[in-house]
Amino acid sequence: MSLINTLREDLISAQKAKDEIKVSTLRLVFASILNKEKEKRKNLSKTEKDQKVLEEKSKLAEEEIVEVINSEIKKRREALSLFEQAKRSELVESTKKEIAVLEKYLPAQLTEDEIKNLVRKAIVKVGAKDIKDMGKVMGALMPEIKGKADGTLVSKIVKDALSGL
Repeated sequence: MSLINTLREDLISAQKAKDEIKVSTLRLVFASILNKEKEKRKNLSKTEKDQKVLEEKSKLAEEEIVEVINSEIKKRREALSLFEQAKRSELVESTKKEIAVLEKYLPAQLTEDEIKNLVRKAIVKVGAKDIKDMGKVMGALMPEIKGKADGTLVSKIVKDALSGL
C-alpha cells in the first residue's frame, strides 16, 4: 500500500477512535502535501498545458511525501526546544506525541554507528582533508541517507569526523 493511502486510512481510523492528536497531526500533513502539490503544479504549468497531464505529474512521489513528513518533524522539533525553554510542559507533551505520530511514517532510521560508517566512506570517496571540505562530504552523503537520518545529526557527525583529521 502506498504511503498516501496509509496516511488516509490512519486518519480515518484516528477520527473513528477520536484520537485528537493523531487527527490534527495527519490533517496538517495532508495540508502540507496539498501545498507541495500546488507548488509543483504551478512550476509544471509553465511548460505543460494539458490539465490531465498536469494533474498526474503534480502528484507527489513516495520520497517527496517522506520529505514533507521530515519537514513537519523538523518544525515540531524546533518548536519543542522553544517550548522546553519556555517551560510549557503541556505543549512539550503534545509536540512529542505529534513527532511520535509522524515518525511512524518514515523509513527505518539509520543508527549513529551506521551514519558514522557512511561518513567515513564519504570522506574517503571525496578525499576530504579538513573542515573546509564539509560541503563535498555532505553532497556525497545526503543522496544515500535522505529520509533515513536527521540532517542535523549527520552534519554534527561530519563536523566531528572532519575536525579529527
